[in-house]
Amino acid sequence: MIRVNDKLDIEWQEGMTVARLLEACRFTSLKIAVFVDGELVHRDLYASYPVEDGAEVKVLHLIGGG
Repeated sequence: MIRVNDKLDIEWQEGMTVARLLEACRFTSLKIAVFVDGELVHRDLYASYPVEDGAEVKVLHLIGGG
């Protein structure tokens, strides 16, 4: 099980990556930051960055204002 944003539990699957996890969570925004177990994952690594069973993931939506 993967815990996302301290509230979503997503079933872990063999070969789970950040990209697959974002799909499973239905996150579609391009302006997000993803942290896996406290480590920032760069956008160009989403498709290959593995997410292990039991991982804690934070997905932050980046917004601007003034």
